[in-house]
Amino acid sequence: MAHFRKFLLPTGFLLSAAPLMAAGGGGVSPYAYELFSVFGLPVTNAMITGWVISILLIVGIKLLVGTPKLVPSGGQAVVEGMLTGVLDIMEPIIGKKLIKKVFPLLITLFVFILINNWSGLLPGVGSFGHFVVDAEFPTIEAAEAAQHAGQVIRSKEGQYVLGHFYYYFRPANADLNTTLALAIISFIAWIWYVLRYAGVKVLAYDLFGNKADKKEVPGPIYLALFIVFAGVGLIEVVSILSRLVSLPFRLFGNVFGGENLLTSMHGMIAWVVPVPFFFLEILIGLVQALVFTLLTAVYIGLIVNHGDDDH
Repeated sequence: MAHFRKFLLPTGFLLSAAPLMAAGGGGVSPYAYELFSVFGLPVTNAMITGWVISILLIVGIKLLVGTPKLVPSGGQAVVEGMLTGVLDIMEPIIGKKLIKKVFPLLITLFVFILINNWSGLLPGVGSFGHFVVDAEFPTIEAAEAAQHAGQVIRSKEGQYVLGHFYYYFRPANADLNTTLALAIISFIAWIWYVLRYAGVKVLAYDLFGNKADKKEVPGPIYLALFIVFAGVGLIEVVSILSRLVSLPFRLFGNVFGGENLLTSMHGMIAWVVPVPFFFLEILIGLVQALVFTLLTAVYIGLIVNHGDDDH
């Protein structure tokens, strides 16, 4: 008979809980764990990681650059090289006229997403915390038979327990709330830049306007095309709104999938074998940060870049 309760295992046992968790097959939780609340608002482990990464980025870049100089220091050269690289990629999409206005948004998204994608590779992220026991069982067979969520491990006292490892740090982008927030920021920025630098008239024409040449199309067909382009515009509106689904789920799925992959590899063989997957995660983290930023740039550039002679 299982005794269901929640408590923390002894401190000495907590340090060795994480590797055993992976062996239990529970994998990474699909949602972030609430660590505490402030004025009734939950603070999760993904939020803590995001805050820490943001502070480290601000402090780190400040220390690298210091006071900008005409002859850059080594740190300033590194930061300027990264900025120039991203700028060269984004400029043909946004156009020379507006790239300086849009670039602060794009570089912020890219750096924040990139470092948070890679944060899961840092020691302590996803492995440091405490184990909460949900149930105790006398035998491993009984524990496995009752397992539906959580991990089965064995304590020093010989009891088989079923529970969850509440780790204090989780990659921010492995939480759908973070990626959804990033998508909302991208969407609001798209609305702002389009209305500010293109205008309502250009947006309405781009969505619903008749793009046919009146001189080359017979009158009746030209009039009928208004209905066609209006229907296409409605489809485009749905496509624009779907960005709030495609952007966050793409980023979340790749980062969360990578976390599960690394957890599974460590659960099977803790040494050597997982190493290639670390390099794979570095590549995927870079690609996903670039994809998110490029898509944001493309969405803005498709409308505000009309008429740019250098496009």
